[in-house]
Amino acid sequence: MKVKLLLLLCIATFGLASCKKDTYIQESSNRTIVLTIQPNQWVIANEGRTITTDLEIPEIDQFNVDIEGILVYLDHPVNRDGYIALPYTYSGNSYSFEHFNSGIAIDIQRSEFSTQNPGVPTVPIRVKVVLIPSVDIT
Repeated sequence: MKVKLLLLLCIATFGLASCKKDTYIQESSNRTIVLTIQPNQWVIANEGRTITTDLEIPEIDQFNVDIEGILVYLDHPVNRDGYIALPYTYSGNSYSFEHFNSGIAIDIQRSEFSTQNPGVPTVPIRVKVVLIPSVDIT
């Protein structure tokens, strides 16, 4: 009888101990910044093979640069209702970005340069920057 009672007590103890539930809720959300690059903001660099612009975004701080995630999207070159994620290659042009404290730089690198067609965008281009929160666990 004592053995059965001891066995029942052990089973109940293990059963109750395994029912512990830990719930972790992290209350942080992404931040999105939408900007427009005007045609006069582009600069020709690298002997004409690169077209670049710097965008000032005060929401990007050193913590974003070092720890968190930053995504950049541009208006799609053909379908103006959509975005393309950078980096991206389209019609011989490579679109890329770099981020730094207080801003980003967007580069369009061309495979060849023509003085008749420098390739500088002639229409305003929307830019969507998404700041993704993260926690450093290292």
